[in-house]
Amino acid sequence: MDKQVELAISEALQQFEGSSTSEFKNTIATVFNSDKDFMAKVDALDEAFDNAPKYDALREVFFDLLMVNFFSEDVNKLEEDYLESPEWEAIEDETIDRGTELLNVLLYIRECRDEDIKPELEDFLKEFLLVDEDEFQDEYRIYEDIIAHQILMESNFAEIGRVAKNLDDSSEIKDIFYPVMAFFYQSNPTPNDLEEFLKNSSDTEFEGAVYKLLLGFNK
Repeated sequence: MDKQVELAISEALQQFEGSSTSEFKNTIATVFNSDKDFMAKVDALDEAFDNAPKYDALREVFFDLLMVNFFSEDVNKLEEDYLESPEWEAIEDETIDRGTELLNVLLYIRECRDEDIKPELEDFLKEFLLVDEDEFQDEYRIYEDIIAHQILMESNFAEIGRVAKNLDDSSEIKDIFYPVMAFFYQSNPTPNDLEEFLKNSSDTEFEGAVYKLLLGFNK
């Protein structure tokens, strides 16, 4: 398993369940470390969550991690142009409704790590997602709430949390707005920062786990 992905899983589950080790964590590690093809891993991941429903809130963000792990680990064992193949295109079509927009954030963090730069919200939006370019208006629409609230990078967790709670339910980014914005606001939080983050969260289990997932992936 990719080391960044492993850290992200560990941090997310520790925050979600208040323990650093668990049977579920071992089950997830087995799925990610398996030599099965991608769709077989997806089925195994879903089975793991089906058998442990208390973790279900994390199902789709762990799918994002499974995808990142595939790109960094599994694809190296396949043909060089596998991601351009009809087989992968079929997988993309089959999983089009899976995962969350967190995937783009994870891929951006990975790119920052490769280039040895600090993740920044403006860079993510303009240089990674290219939201200012005419041909990337789908990304602009999806991330519109984040684009509109970039000024929050100059505020605090309380204000970020307040805005997150007031987003329209139709927002495609609503569920992960608070932890994503919090990550770009503070990617190296102190214990007091984490306490402040949780105090201003409307869903401490899920949002806390996603924030720690991003922090772990960024280590």
